Amino acid sequence: MSPAVASAKLTLSYPLYASDFDPQNDNFLLVGGGGGEGRTGVGNKITLINSSRKHTISEVVDIDLSRDEDSVTSLAIASSTASSVTAFAGINSSQADQSAGKNDHLRSFRLEYPPPKRTDAEESKDVGAQAYRGQTAALGRASLFTPSTAPKKETYQRVTRLSKPCKINGGQLGAIATGLAPKGEIVLFDAKTNGPMGPWVEARIPLGQGVEAADVDIIGLNDNEGSPPGNFAVAYCTDYEVHAFSMALKQNSTPEPRLSYGEPHPDVFAGKARPKFRSLRFITPHLLLLLQNRPNRQGADLLLLELSSSFQGKIVGRKSLHRGINAATALSVTHLTSSPPSESNQLVAAVAGQDTSIEIVTIEHPSSPPYRSLKCKTHTLLRSVHPQQITSLSFSISSPPSATKLSAPPQYIKLASTSIASTVVVHTFPLFPIPPAQKSAKRRYVLTPPGRSDAATMGLSILFSALAIALGAFFLQAFTEIRGGSPDYLGAKGWLSQRVHDYIAIPYILENGTSIAPSTAAISTLSETASQSASSIADQVTNTLSDLTSSVSNTAAAAGEEILYDTPEEAKAAVSSALDAASSAASELNAASEAYSATASSSITPLSSSAASRASAASHHVRDLLSRHYEYRQHQPPDSHDVHHMVIHDDEESGKLKAGFHRPGAGEGGDEAKVRRFEELSQREKELWKQRLREAGVWAVDEGEAVLKGVFFGSVAGAVGEAVRGAMG
Repeated sequence: MSPAVASAKLTLSYPLYASDFDPQNDNFLLVGGGGGEGRTGVGNKITLINSSRKHTISEVVDIDLSRDEDSVTSLAIASSTASSVTAFAGINSSQADQSAGKNDHLRSFRLEYPPPKRTDAEESKDVGAQAYRGQTAALGRASLFTPSTAPKKETYQRVTRLSKPCKINGGQLGAIATGLAPKGEIVLFDAKTNGPMGPWVEARIPLGQGVEAADVDIIGLNDNEGSPPGNFAVAYCTDYEVHAFSMALKQNSTPEPRLSYGEPHPDVFAGKARPKFRSLRFITPHLLLLLQNRPNRQGADLLLLELSSSFQGKIVGRKSLHRGINAATALSVTHLTSSPPSESNQLVAAVAGQDTSIEIVTIEHPSSPPYRSLKCKTHTLLRSVHPQQITSLSFSISSPPSATKLSAPPQYIKLASTSIASTVVVHTFPLFPIPPAQKSAKRRYVLTPPGRSDAATMGLSILFSALAIALGAFFLQAFTEIRGGSPDYLGAKGWLSQRVHDYIAIPYILENGTSIAPSTAAISTLSETASQSASSIADQVTNTLSDLTSSVSNTAAAAGEEILYDTPEEAKAAVSSALDAASSAASELNAASEAYSATASSSITPLSSSAASRASAASHHVRDLLSRHYEYRQHQPPDSHDVHHMVIHDDEESGKLKAGFHRPGAGEGGDEAKVRRFEELSQREKELWKQRLREAGVWAVDEGEAVLKGVFFGSVAGAVGEAVRGAMG
């Protein structure tokens, strides 16, 4: 289970649409939004928030924007120092200016940070947010999109994305994309300037009629990618396609986007709806993370797209998000890098759903292609983060500690989310160190320790569940075989000693009190009768065969003698007599054989039926007496002395139960001293008598001991009696 996540919440005075952390200092967060043009009482603002504490966040300074213009629709921090931060924002001009063909949608601002608190006393007084009145300045504004020719001007700056500054020459590439434009467009510009002034547009990417970019991302190409400093890889997605290309600052040439991946059209009979791409982020220059919504709000998925050197892509991984997320609304990622880079790295992705939940996913990936060992795991699911729809997500930048010693401070990453309900929430996630392979190397910090992917974990769970079910079925079958409740498939009866087997193998009792297993006496009687019948039939067959042999021998001897007959008629008569004798002997043999077969096949069933009927009759007699005795006692007053007692005793000669009624003093003499009430018996004697009654089919466990109360029992015969005497003495 994931550890508890610390969170802090703040409610502002206006709806929020965009947010971004300072890439150099995660103690400061920038958010923006507003009520738009002409909405009384709800202003348009950009607010700097102090997020240095885990459980509380506070406002530092606001930039009040004109209420005659649109609200902040997108936001990105370009650069920061220890004392200030510079940001770009998408803000449309007033409707009147747009109708006149002027829309300065790209703005830049600078905000000064408050001085750091130095003492605990200052910290406890919380003077930072109360006394600070920092300087804010609007650096400039510009219109970079191609002017719209539509009668109604609705184009706005939907996406604002900036690359990390290059470490060598400090170059930085920016990208903005249109929203609600008749013809979509992406504009790439040099973000390393004092403001949007002058000819700074690097390239324009027209998207065509009715096509817009859902998201754009940029990543720098370093020397390891075979590119000089200042080169970048750019990717963008529309509803159904992903395009990528590379470009360099100041190249003065139009880039040629390549179609990296297209969502295939569905089958003719499957419907027309296709999944739509919502967002994308670079993991490495050759690996993209795509966020895709399924048709008809049936869920969302994360896709991993591997890019070749020519930006041809193929899907190498897919993860389905939580079933509660019917549609995703925002995506943010942060790279948990190590210095120097290790062979395996972890990326943390956050996905916001329309149900105001946020799913945190970790992706373990190699540093370079091929990407064959990707592991996607859900870290946690944050439910009901905001009261209304989430509009933006922003991760802080993770920077590994510079010290290699084991006393490095705890590491964290922060996730900010905003909503149209004017709320901003910051979650703080602790990172865990992984010891380095070499002592000189720095420790690597991760959110989730590397392990099996969700698919592998699910497969192992299914395997162990199947093994548990198979073992349970095996032991259940063995137990029922030992108890005699199923055919002997496993041979489990031979696994136990005779003593243990006799203790476990208790016959099953039916509702009428009879046992499934036949008694030993019935089996012995049946076996003896069947043996006698088989012996009698065998003797009959033997006698018949002897007679037949004798008759044939006499006929053969008579035929061998030299007897002369006076006429042919006498000879024919002698031969005919011999043939008649042989035919009669053969008929007797067939009759004996058929009699044997019929007797052998039917001897068991009639005998067992007869034995069962006799046993059933005796059982019903005793059971009927018990029932009559119970009803008789129910109708007698408690103090009545005219009570007929029922006595059950075990006949030692026949091995059967006998029962009867008598009145006290009615000629029983000394026999009364040999019997005792059921209540007067010891617990051991009670159990033995109940077992004897169950075996005889007289009493069932579910009838209870109430029917046995008041019944007199004599001595227990056979082994039961010996057990009683052994226990008592």
